[in-house]
Amino acid sequence: MVALLGARQVGKTTLARQVLGDWPGPSHYFDLEDPDDLARLAEPKLALGGLSGLVVIDEIQRRPDLFPLLRVLADRPGMPARFLILGSAQPRLLKDSAESLAGRIAFHLVEGFSLTEVGCEHLQTLWRRGGFPRSFLAAEEAESVAWRRDFIRTFLERDLPQLGIDIPATTLHRFWRMLAHYHGQTWNGAELARAFGVAHTTVRRYLDILSGTLVVRQLPPWHENLSKRQVKAPKVYLADSGLLHSLLGLASQDDLEAHPKVGASWEGFVIREVLDRFAIEPEEAYFWATYAGAELDLLILRGGRRWGVEVIRTTAPKLTASMRSAFESLRLDGLFVIHAGEHAFPLAQGIDAVPFAHLDRLPIAPSA
Repeated sequence: MVALLGARQVGKTTLARQVLGDWPGPSHYFDLEDPDDLARLAEPKLALGGLSGLVVIDEIQRRPDLFPLLRVLADRPGMPARFLILGSAQPRLLKDSAESLAGRIAFHLVEGFSLTEVGCEHLQTLWRRGGFPRSFLAAEEAESVAWRRDFIRTFLERDLPQLGIDIPATTLHRFWRMLAHYHGQTWNGAELARAFGVAHTTVRRYLDILSGTLVVRQLPPWHENLSKRQVKAPKVYLADSGLLHSLLGLASQDDLEAHPKVGASWEGFVIREVLDRFAIEPEEAYFWATYAGAELDLLILRGGRRWGVEVIRTTAPKLTASMRSAFESLRLDGLFVIHAGEHAFPLAQGIDAVPFAHLDRLPIAPSA
């Protein structure tokens, strides 16, 4: 059994239909947003038990009660059916699905378009509009802006209530917009709670909801036994740069370039590309910071090696004390300063400046 997880409208159904088209044997498709398909599953054991080949169940978060039955069906001798399930929430929001299907399911995160898929010539468009297919492919800029605005409204007013989340849409919209202004910063629940006028546990719940529905990314902190006091709160990014820009009210490239969050937006965009390019798993990606001011935007732990990534929106990066501190304190195998220029060059022993367009040159080994 394989689960494709991703935010709404990111392309999971399109991918699943392509798999169905290429499947050599019998195939079956259930869309849990289609009333007819929901009616077919009124008696799920009867509906699914006799099927063979590939069975696709779309928007599984609408029927988490199916997971115990899927466990039984997956355990049948000979495996007469394979299951591909699609969901718009992390497993922990699917009411213990991971526990029900432990050892029987592989989770795969589907995200929007990456630079590898659209080409470097579309870099500015991808950054500005984000990776949601309908936003990126819109014929006009106004059409892309309108699609993102409608996505945000539908997500809050329809999609979250379907997960059993009963927080008013206006409340979560205010929080989401406020979070956009904290994009790229270390989580400070007390500060956000004061600004929002609620308890810190309440804003933490809001953050976990948006993270669980894959529209916000939390990058966990790395800390170890060092003489320095280290930050132990996660760093928060909106998962899609286009949604970030909509929530900030930025409708054009000029608006973006003139906004004080342009650097943070670029940082989140580059980090997302690095994570995608090298298929970095959540347990392999961290950030690091000390209260003395040293910081590393991205720490990748893979295959017993440590790689550091620092993102700078300039064409002429320079070595800083923070970079040197991160390189030495974390005992990095290499530190790569990703910049907006065209040339790669060394900054110090083990510390290299690398153009964003040349991410493929990073010597980060593939996962074993």
